Parts: sequence; structure tokens; C-alpha cells
Amino acid sequence: MQIPILSGIYTDNGPDVRISYPVNLVPVPTSNGISAGYLRPADGLVSDGIGPGVGRGGINWNGVCYRVMGSKFVSVSSTGVVTIIGDVGEGGPVTFTYGFDRLAIVSNLALFYYDGTTLTQVTDVDLGNVVDAVWIDGYFMTTDGEFLVVTELADPFLVNPLKYGSSESDPDPVLALLRLRNEVYALNRNTVEVFDNIGGAGFPFQRIEGAKIEKGVIGTHACCVFLDSVAFVGSGHNEAPGVYLGVNASANKISTVEIDRLLAEYTEEDLATIVVETRNDNAHQHLYIHLPDRAIVYDATASQALGQQVWFTLVSTLVGVDVYKARYFVWAYDQWLCCSPISYDVGHLTSTVSSHYGQRVRWEFGTTIVYSEGRGAVFNKLELVAFPGRVALGQDPSIATSYSLDGVEWSMEKSIQVGSIGERTKRIVWFRQGSMSHYRMQRFRGTSDAHVSFARLEAQIEGLAY
Repeated sequence: MQIPILSGIYTDNGPDVRISYPVNLVPVPTSNGISAGYLRPADGLVSDGIGPGVGRGGINWNGVCYRVMGSKFVSVSSTGVVTIIGDVGEGGPVTFTYGFDRLAIVSNLALFYYDGTTLTQVTDVDLGNVVDAVWIDGYFMTTDGEFLVVTELADPFLVNPLKYGSSESDPDPVLALLRLRNEVYALNRNTVEVFDNIGGAGFPFQRIEGAKIEKGVIGTHACCVFLDSVAFVGSGHNEAPGVYLGVNASANKISTVEIDRLLAEYTEEDLATIVVETRNDNAHQHLYIHLPDRAIVYDATASQALGQQVWFTLVSTLVGVDVYKARYFVWAYDQWLCCSPISYDVGHLTSTVSSHYGQRVRWEFGTTIVYSEGRGAVFNKLELVAFPGRVALGQDPSIATSYSLDGVEWSMEKSIQVGSIGERTKRIVWFRQGSMSHYRMQRFRGTSDAHVSFARLEAQIEGLAY
């Protein structure tokens, strides 16, 4: 019998059935003659160079990758050479936006412009603190958490305090600004309001009545534009946080019960620091949610193909969970560039390896429940139908499996070799894999040394009479 492997099942100390999403493996919904989909290794991370600090944001502007690393605004060449341009102050994640002739950077509650030659801070006292910014119709619009502020069309270094606007249908603070379909989305803590440019002598933008979304974002960088919608982590009044796509005055939830439970494990202060970004690559439309100790990823394409919400997890560790060391993706020089939020590495993503900056990481996936309808069964054989033989020269890594009869306690792992380089027809088979009296779950674990895709799990089960 075939056992599904795109997501697994386990239980906890409560009475709930929990979902285990693949770790460092990407579900691919492609019919291949073996199954309707398979798991492939998540892209590896290759270091190209070292910057002056940890990564805080990045953008492709005029064909060049720019980043903020530590307190420095830098450019990154196609070979990973980092050139320091100026200082924008310390702090957390930054915002990049650009107009016709200048790049804007929001860092340390200040606004900076770069014209390709000179980095300059906007010092007009009427600007106030800058929490976030967006460029639209010739204006740089910023927010200090209370007001919406626009720079002058003739001089973006000047601000007229008589042209302040506000997002005031609800008293919640403005946390982020996004531009979508040439409209400004002001994302507040519990609501989202939409503004359109109507011109005039005062604040040139007007709220679009009827476009308000009754949910808001949890942090300044917990949102991005995704699938022609505003994707965000947040909630409405008196609600627990979830993941939503906001469009046409409605918020459509894409987080599952399991994702909501995971978000509930963090405090509001923790979630306020998360970063949400998107990457459209190889027919995948991925939404990355960088949590304090892992990244969870939603795949819109796979979700549509399979008719269910598809998520997976990314970590940069061999044991447990830890920070995913790729963030602030930038498509430049014909590849996806990234940097680490906890080290000084700048690098790129690659499908040829699945290690992270030369360090091994773990992968793991589980199965759904195998149910024998109240009858016992013996597992004579388990076979992972895979695509082996694509490992590093000299490596012969192993894959381990274990099973659980209750979803909490797991058996001792049994390991077998996955095959060295060139062994592309090797079969990955375990014999005499125990029994069950009612139901059973299986899980598999390995490291990035085993750079292998998995198409199917086949089980040879012998039923028992009792």
C-alpha cells in the first residue's frame, strides 16, 4: 500500500491530532508516474562573501543588489564583493523603496536617500520618526505610527505639516505601508485601510470607503505583497494571530490550525519582530514567514494543485529548530541572493546542495496515520521510492526511520545507507519493521548530506486475524 508523505501526523499531551510539516523539504505537486507529488531538498545556501554586519534588508535597484548590514548601507556585486556606501544607524529590519531617481531606506526611525552616488538623511523636523515608507505617484509617503506623511513633489527632502493624513477609522497604530495596484495600504494593528491619490492642496490621498479590512498586521515587517494581495500575519480585535491574504475588503485565512497553534506559542512581542517576504521561483509561489527560531513557508501553487493548504518548515540546524539563515531575498545577477540575519554572510540559493553556508542541516518528514480498522498488522517491508545517487563525492549518507503507535513515543531509529554518488538505481528498503495493533505513524530523518528527493512510501503489510 502507498502511504502519503507530503505531511505527517502526530499527537501531543492533549487530545489533539497535530500535523507535522516537512522540515527542509519542499512539497512539489507534480504527477510523475510514481505519485501525484514528491518531496525535494530545499535550496541550499552558499556563502559568497562577508559583510560589515548581520543582514537587515535588501533590494535590486537599477540592476545592483543593495543591502543594509549592521549599520552600513552597502552594495553587493555578482561575485559577493561588499562595498560600504554609508551609515544608516543600527536597528532591526529596514525598508527599501524607490522612485524615479533615488532609493529610499528606512532605518533607525530615520529616512535616507541614495541617488547612486551620495547617501543623505532627510532632516526636515516635520518628517518626525519614520516607521515605514512607500513611494507612490512621485511622493515618498511615511508613517510615524500615527500620521501619514508625504514629501513635497518638487523636493522630497521637504515635508509640509499641513499635508499630514491619518488612518483613523480605528485608534490602532499604523505599523506598515504597502503599495498595491497604485493604492496605498495602511496596515494598522487591527485594521487595514486603503488610500487613493485624488490630488488637491492638502493631503493628496483619500481613504477608499468600503475597502477597509477588519484585520491588521502584528509588526511592521510582518507583511508583503503576494499574489496581487496583501499577505500579513496579524488579527482583528480580540483575536489570536493567523496568516491572511487581504484583498477587496476581505481577509482570507491561509494558515491552518497547526500554523495557528505554532503562532500561539510566541508572544506578541516576538511576533512583532518577524519578517514576511515572498519568492516566486520554478513555478512555486512561496510566502516566507521568518519566526524567531525557524521559517515557515506557504506554497500557493502547491496548495491550489492539491486542494489543501501546503506548508513546510526551514531551519539551519542539525538538531531541533533554529533560525533559518537565509533572509531578504533579492533576484539579481540571474540568481536569488540572500544574507543571514545572525551572521555576516552574503550568499545565494542553489539547488545543487542543501547545506547552509557549508554546514550540514537536518531534514525530516512524516506520514499520515496508517489505520488497520481495528485489526493488527505486521510491517514486512517499507520502501522509500527516491531519486538517490546525487550526493557529494566520497559521501554515503544514511536515512533513519522510526514509528509511533500513539503519536507521542517513538521507536528506536533504524538507519540504512542512501547510496553514494552515481548509485541512482539504489532502492531504499527496510525489512521487518515491527507491527501495530490499531494504527501507526512513521517518520524519516536525515541530513543535507543525503541530497535526495522522495516520491513515494510503499509498505508491505500483512494483516492479523485478531
